[in-house]
Amino acid sequence: MEQVDQLNVRTHEMRLHPLPFEMIRGGTKTVEIRLDDEKRQLMKVGDCIEFISRENPEDTIKVEITNIDKFDSFKDAYDAYPPKLYGGESADEYECMYKYYSKEDEKKYGVLGIRLKRLIGN
Repeated sequence: MEQVDQLNVRTHEMRLHPLPFEMIRGGTKTVEIRLDDEKRQLMKVGDCIEFISRENPEDTIKVEITNIDKFDSFKDAYDAYPPKLYGGESADEYECMYKYYSKEDEKKYGVLGIRLKRLIGN
């Protein structure tokens, strides 16, 4: 679901597994890497993302999108940032993204590195 406020700032919803969710909450994960599919193509700098815990859907964190970097592949995106920014330990971890997205969709849509700033009070 997507909401738009009076300043035309959209709030996009995304679900996250417990570990990356807690890393965003703690401020150590500041880049979310996702497929640049139709849903993500609606995002722009200044919009917000409300991350919803897959473990506890009542638990949410709101962040602001500060930048959106575009890449041809997950490998390119993982290589572009220090691993700690996206919650990883090594750029070689990009292969894990194929559990969620197909290589065909990666080629069709490309990949985003969404830079985040946690909003105070959540």
